[in-house]
Amino acid sequence: MTQQSFGVIGLAVMGENLALNVERNGFPISVYNRTPEKTDAFMAQRAQGKNVHAAYSIEDFVKSLERPRKILIMVKAGAPVDAVINQLKPLLDEGDIIIDGGNSLFDDTARRTRELEPEGFRFIGMGVSGGEEGALNGPSLMPGGTKSSYEYLEPILTKIAAQVDDGPCVTYIGPSGAGHYVKMVHNGIEYGDMQLIAEAYDLLKNALGLDHQQLHEIFAEWNTTDELNSYLIEITADIFTYIDPDINQPLVDKILDAAGQKGTGRWTVQSALELGISIPTMTAAVNARIMSSFKKERVAASEILTGPSGKYEGDTKTFINQIRDALYCSKICSYAQGMALLSSASKAYSYDLNLSETARIWKGGCIIRAGFLNKIKSAFKENPELPNLLLAPEFKQTILDRQDAWREVLSQSAKLGIPVPAFSASLDYFDSYRRDRLPQNLTQAQRDYFGAHTYERIDKEGFFHTEWTTLDEETLQTSTPVPLQAQDPAVVLAAPDAPE
Repeated sequence: MTQQSFGVIGLAVMGENLALNVERNGFPISVYNRTPEKTDAFMAQRAQGKNVHAAYSIEDFVKSLERPRKILIMVKAGAPVDAVINQLKPLLDEGDIIIDGGNSLFDDTARRTRELEPEGFRFIGMGVSGGEEGALNGPSLMPGGTKSSYEYLEPILTKIAAQVDDGPCVTYIGPSGAGHYVKMVHNGIEYGDMQLIAEAYDLLKNALGLDHQQLHEIFAEWNTTDELNSYLIEITADIFTYIDPDINQPLVDKILDAAGQKGTGRWTVQSALELGISIPTMTAAVNARIMSSFKKERVAASEILTGPSGKYEGDTKTFINQIRDALYCSKICSYAQGMALLSSASKAYSYDLNLSETARIWKGGCIIRAGFLNKIKSAFKENPELPNLLLAPEFKQTILDRQDAWREVLSQSAKLGIPVPAFSASLDYFDSYRRDRLPQNLTQAQRDYFGAHTYERIDKEGFFHTEWTTLDEETLQTSTPVPLQAQDPAVVLAAPDAPE
């Protein structure tokens, strides 16, 4: 039997589509699924007439592949990935490459790398974005692992990835769990983007009373602009045109307002907290999904808790334009937070991420693909050490020019009683970042008062502690530094003998 170039384990929608993408680009494939009925259906329908070998045992699957074997695992993240790897290991040879293409937690990918590489296997954790359409016709791929393993896969990955004006939407991300980390943050940005669009929709529909045709026209027009042109805006415009044939009404109005989530947004928030990076827009988006899940409670509360009418009385066209500006400014802040998190993780985990290249491979195939990613790519290419996207000249000027509209939308939303948590979080992020002094001097004083956590001063070097309950004129003049061994900021932050 002629051996196949590439193997795929897992024939759910993403696995099927990636397998067909690989085969279409000239690489014969083998496929295996735990349930043979799924394999039968795939071979009888979508794979018919294609260069696909169907394996009905893991042993036959491995034997059908040319060496070094290249095996893509597309199963549910977590224990199922480990189970498949454990099935494969006794059958593989040194140098064979295992690729996890699911939404695995980056810590799991790092662990698997540590376990597999010393045994002679090569392991790639690869983020895949683009949904089922992207998987079939060209996704954005984020592979992490040893660079030599990526280079061996590069001829295949560059063919199956989405193609944009400056190359295929794939690049070597970095070692260990870097690929899945970048995919995780991509999904966190996606959460923020979707929530921002939902809040714009809420204002347009409920504050202005626009119907589905008007909503379609607004989002379709926004999608033609340099600022908001994106996949998510495009599909939002499409959604408003779909009429449920059974009731002859817009389907979107009949969908339960309780959003699901699969965990990547939550992981992003957790990682940001661990690294000490502020990502309030993404956090607000995760919280909004959680709040939406309390549907019964919200319905009951709506009968008891009253608020404003929610109807805007000003000029409709002006408010629509202000919502557009607020959406774009908030979107910039969401991406700024995501890139800042990637920058921090790159240093903490020695990923050596190229943020310009990261923005470039998000230009096509993925869910957050957007026209303004070109500007992000350029910003980090011009200054790879850019501390925050808000400081890039073009983005800085954009927000300075539009912040009045942004603030007006927040003001009106509060008056109308329409929640805009991601808009608000984005503006708070901007206002906090642009201020040279925040009220956390009081926070530090409080922490020192009740827990002796110490504080720094703006007029003296060192860390200080004050006995706040015995202040007198002499104490005010002679607050003394804490001992040298406590001047390490890590010690001050930990303060193990004085819990908050």
